[in-house]
Amino acid sequence: MDLSRYAAHLTERDLELYPHTGYGARMGFGRRPVILVIDVSYGFTGLEPEPILDSVQRWHNSCGEEAWAAIDRTVELLEAARAKRLPVIYTTGVDTPIAGDFGLGRWLDKSPREVEDQTTDAHAIVEPIAPRPEDIVIEKLKPSAFFGTMLEGHLVQLEADSVITCGVATSGCVRATVVDGFSYNHRMYVVEECTFDRGQRTHWINLFDMDMKYADVVTLEETLEHLDSLEAGLFDAQMPVLAPASA
Repeated sequence: MDLSRYAAHLTERDLELYPHTGYGARMGFGRRPVILVIDVSYGFTGLEPEPILDSVQRWHNSCGEEAWAAIDRTVELLEAARAKRLPVIYTTGVDTPIAGDFGLGRWLDKSPREVEDQTTDAHAIVEPIAPRPEDIVIEKLKPSAFFGTMLEGHLVQLEADSVITCGVATSGCVRATVVDGFSYNHRMYVVEECTFDRGQRTHWINLFDMDMKYADVVTLEETLEHLDSLEAGLFDAQMPVLAPASA
């Protein structure tokens, strides 16, 4: 077990303890992965790279410059996935209010500023990684991409054996999705450089905890090497829109 990537965020006792727990084993990549991009919308990124204390004035969920650094790396991930014609699934919020503020549920209790996000621009996925016509976009109301959505049904139909996730927030929607995916017995992966959070410490602690128990936290380099090893067109039969146009 290599805890070096997390060492700056753990106590001395943690570093001594975890090698004895049995946690942190690697599942290894699957052979039929889909890519899941979680909530990379302007409400979570801001309109441009700027310090988080500035960007949070417009969008309370904004993660500032760290979001845009992750977006740059996500471009690389998606280019590699699309080269192999893998399904790309996005999640985002619902921009049309449901019965006024009723649809926000308990979010209003925890953050009254959630009302500011009931707009199209807040939930628009950022332009550098904007969905293409062949991609799947899922609107969700709660943290997990599985809760109250068709995600599990799509994964069954695709005969996917693994889910490579990225996006925001590491401690919130990414973690909730990973735990639910693990609970459905999917192999779950989190791409470190393509995942971000408004809190610096919460980002790393949640990466660590997911890596120990629910997912393999993988580097972008590892992920790109794995995608490069896959045959192109694995999902063409299940999702014909991914197949090349007939001559």
